[in-house]
Amino acid sequence: MSRPEGVLDTQGIWEATAGLPEQVARACAEAEGTDSLPTRAEVENVVVLGMGGSGVAGDILLATAGPFMSVPVVVVKSYTLPAFVGEGSLVFAISFSGNTEETVEAAGEAAVQGAHVVAVTSGGQLAKLASAWGSPVVHVPPELPQPRTAIGAMSIPPLVVLEQVGLFPGATQWIDLAVEQLKRRRDQLEAGTGPAAEVARRIGRTIPLVNSSGALGNAVAQRWKAQVNEIAKAPAFSSVHPELCHNELQGWGQHGDVTRQLITLVNLRHDSEHPQVSRRFDLVADLVREVVAGIEEVRAEGDGDLAQLLDLVLVGDYVALHMAAAEGIDPGPVPIIDELKQQLQEG
Repeated sequence: MSRPEGVLDTQGIWEATAGLPEQVARACAEAEGTDSLPTRAEVENVVVLGMGGSGVAGDILLATAGPFMSVPVVVVKSYTLPAFVGEGSLVFAISFSGNTEETVEAAGEAAVQGAHVVAVTSGGQLAKLASAWGSPVVHVPPELPQPRTAIGAMSIPPLVVLEQVGLFPGATQWIDLAVEQLKRRRDQLEAGTGPAAEVARRIGRTIPLVNSSGALGNAVAQRWKAQVNEIAKAPAFSSVHPELCHNELQGWGQHGDVTRQLITLVNLRHDSEHPQVSRRFDLVADLVREVVAGIEEVRAEGDGDLAQLLDLVLVGDYVALHMAAAEGIDPGPVPIIDELKQQLQEG
């Protein structure tokens, strides 16, 4: 996509975002030739390692493949592994740069424990270590400007590998349906007929609180939050039904005069909602309507959980881009995060 005229974007984030359908298709093809994989009988559990824009790939796997798998899936966003990781574990180590210290350390521990490690990375230390271990490496295009723009390149290969192992039959069919939906949604968003620009306008300078439901909704709500943080350089928060009805809901009202000026509730809806959760969205909206600046709703489109999840991801990415554009903010650089990483390395 061509970004809107006059919009600041030094790293080509608008163009990379628009390329998500092709990125997903390419990642599927890239992963189909992965070799040195364990057999189905050798896998007792699946563990996904990743942080930030890379870590969301684990959330996507858990949401889309997890419900159909006969073995448990655990997502680790830290330095340390669960104690059960061992020879029966299939471990996906996902790092865009290959140098994410948490992921590299945890992957090393997994290899020592005898786990089957599959690296998904553009290179760096992780690729070197995986090659030394004899572990397969699925390569992520290094030309993508930021990890968060590589969501397709990092989240699709594990699904394809799981299909090859025999744990997620039909993955490539779901991926094909997702690509079709992403193309349809991109056409809407680029034509200005999708919801992104209008939702961004109504959020304005308020703080979005993104709510959804289930594992699918949790992955998407966290992605929306993170994209507003990194692209628009603004605060955002996320929560998930039905859990929020057991705690967060009680917090509304006491400071209604403040929250009415600060918070916009954004509800992300999808077809996999439990019927009672669908009722909760309506009931909660009625209860908090007077104490928030506004309530927005975006409904997923597409066939299958993966298509609907990535559809909402793409809308959210464009919402964050429009929020950044409205404030003259460059969506690419993340100087505070870079500074923190540098200080940790110097430590």
